[in-house]
Amino acid sequence: MITKSVFDTNVLISATLWDNSVAQKFLFKCIKENIQIFSSQEIIEEYKEILARDFDYKEQEIGEILEKVFQFVILVNPSKKVDIVKEDTDDNKIIECAIESGAEYIISYDKHLLKLKEFQRIKIVRPEEALGL
Repeated sequence: MITKSVFDTNVLISATLWDNSVAQKFLFKCIKENIQIFSSQEIIEEYKEILARDFDYKEQEIGEILEKVFQFVILVNPSKKVDIVKEDTDDNKIIECAIESGAEYIISYDKHLLKLKEFQRIKIVRPEEALGL
């Protein structure tokens, strides 16, 4: 059973923008079952940037989304940098957040992270897999 997780930015986007997406169903499961969701300022900044750039959200709209969703998220400030994902070093912030928070799972659609499958006993799975846990 999952008790602590980190959502990759792509899962956060899917969970907050697409009703009834698997990512959103997993987000609701986390809220309902008190599964802790961790994030970092770096992940939030990337999330805000994608909402503005790719989906044309305005600052006020982004603020409203952050208020709704991130009330269920615990922020951590990763103290350790890693260089595990060589193909896309930007993905390392997800692993750093998981290490800092003691998360058991990283929930992601990212091929570079999923390819790892596990790192320091942190399992890396798609939302579809996580729903069954």
